[in-house]
Amino acid sequence: MPKTYVLDTNVLLHDEQALESFGANDVVIALDVLEELDHFKTHRDELGRVARYVARRLDLLRKRGNLNSGVPLDSGGTLMVRFGETGDNLPPAMDRAIPDNRILATALRLRDEESRDVVFVSKDINARLKSDALGLSTEDYDRERVEFDELWDGYRTISLSAQQIDDFYRGTALASPQDMLPNELALLQDSGNPKHTALARHDWAEKRLVPLLYENRAPWKLRALNLQQHFAIELLMDPQIKLVTLIGKAGTGKTLLALAAGLEQVAEQQVYRRILVSRPIMPLGKDIGYLPGSKEEKLESWMEPIFDNLKFLVDPMLEGTEGKIDYLFEKEWIEVEAVTYIRGRSLPKLFIIVDEAQNLSPHEVKTIVSRAGHDTKVVLTGDPYQIDNPYLDASSNGLTTLVERFKEQALFGHITLTTSERSELASLAAELL
Repeated sequence: MPKTYVLDTNVLLHDEQALESFGANDVVIALDVLEELDHFKTHRDELGRVARYVARRLDLLRKRGNLNSGVPLDSGGTLMVRFGETGDNLPPAMDRAIPDNRILATALRLRDEESRDVVFVSKDINARLKSDALGLSTEDYDRERVEFDELWDGYRTISLSAQQIDDFYRGTALASPQDMLPNELALLQDSGNPKHTALARHDWAEKRLVPLLYENRAPWKLRALNLQQHFAIELLMDPQIKLVTLIGKAGTGKTLLALAAGLEQVAEQQVYRRILVSRPIMPLGKDIGYLPGSKEEKLESWMEPIFDNLKFLVDPMLEGTEGKIDYLFEKEWIEVEAVTYIRGRSLPKLFIIVDEAQNLSPHEVKTIVSRAGHDTKVVLTGDPYQIDNPYLDASSNGLTTLVERFKEQALFGHITLTTSERSELASLAAELL
């Protein structure tokens, strides 16, 4: 028996293709969903674009028949729009003036009066809690969900004999394990002496383990302090790897490493024209027009963590730190931009860093990465356990989705950093709080 999925507005704003994601089942949206979409469509950000896309899609579906009785979807199901719900079937304690409650009332009406097998779908935790309390079947929208606890780390430990490790140092090729992914890194460890090790990288084309190309590099004089940072530098410095993701808790060096590698390849090696640094400026990507001043002045507060890292890299122990940072911008080696304004740009030969990428939806990440032009490298950093976006979590955000989707691609590399190097206090805070 087909199910009837009643969608919350945030599902359509999270995924513009959501209407076609429920197979040969009925999809229902309430009048309140249309009105909320109408509110968002005037926004000049990603939410506004998605709202306009969904509105156009609904208009095309309208031409297939009567939305009140159901029109066919490409997925094999049908779409219905329900009008006129007053919420009189809700418990007295629930405010009928709240759109979310009227959407829930629509689901209740379909279940109780039309005897449908109804499932309410929402990205809003509170809406799901209310739905469950009303006795409705309830689901998160998880079409793009990735089990974060099972996410690929980007590296592994391989146990070998002492002779094999010695031979590896002398240049002898070692066959890679069959399940190794492109650009996966490895710690080769002596099974009899754990301190006897070597670092290796999987050569996808030759199916063999090779030494790191950048093991002894210190980009912008920044040296790796642990195993994962060595691996991160390897991926960041290799121009053949066009897309890199760095995941880790606070203080693991994600942003600092990315900036150092970018400065080295822009200012010293001239591999790229400049670094473009971007961050989600607010949850859900709201426009920076809410702050006073010019765009540059508005960005200053949102980009302060980037400036803190730059101060560290240009040596804050010396006088003139601020002047040195200004010099980097005057030379056009660095540009900062809000995620909101990346859409529509073509970005060739840049080293792009997207910080705090865990606050982006899968579609927003797709928008950013698809802006990359010829000879551009894109680096996304973030901590999926620190998400400000109310409709995302560690398993549904764009950063973790990207790692899962790209892990078998030869131009992609990923590292999960686990050791905080900021300070002992920062490390304890990240671990205990």
